[in-house]
Amino acid sequence: MKTIRWSPEQLAEYQACTSLFRKQPAKSKYGSKSVEQDGEKFDSRKEARRWLELQRLEAAGEIADLKRQVVFELAPAVRLEGEARMKPALRYIADVTYMQGSHLVVEDTKSPATRKTTVYRVKKHLMKSVHGLDIKEV
Repeated sequence: MKTIRWSPEQLAEYQACTSLFRKQPAKSKYGSKSVEQDGEKFDSRKEARRWLELQRLEAAGEIADLKRQVVFELAPAVRLEGEARMKPALRYIADVTYMQGSHLVVEDTKSPATRKTTVYRVKKHLMKSVHGLDIKEV
């Protein structure tokens, strides 16, 4: 088998050509841009700003037990008839939770467009019916 050797110019031309066909990172459906703040990643600038605001409220003693990305199980995993594999549990991941007095607040940063998605509306309904919790939309 013969080895093909490319000149630096040929290699650069090949790499430039193939880079045109590489997948670009997917853009957010609703235009939000991920940001990193204090070593933590947030799905949007709005969510990052809200986190800072809540941290200030916790430092001032107005809220307590502030947590990010809290997972709530809405339905357990099941094996459907005729399926070889288990279907995973349905989960809702809250942006933040915190205690305000004796009340647990579940908060999600949503734009008007994302508040209308079917999946979000179903999960919001299940949070109320399964856990008895309303989601506070910011």
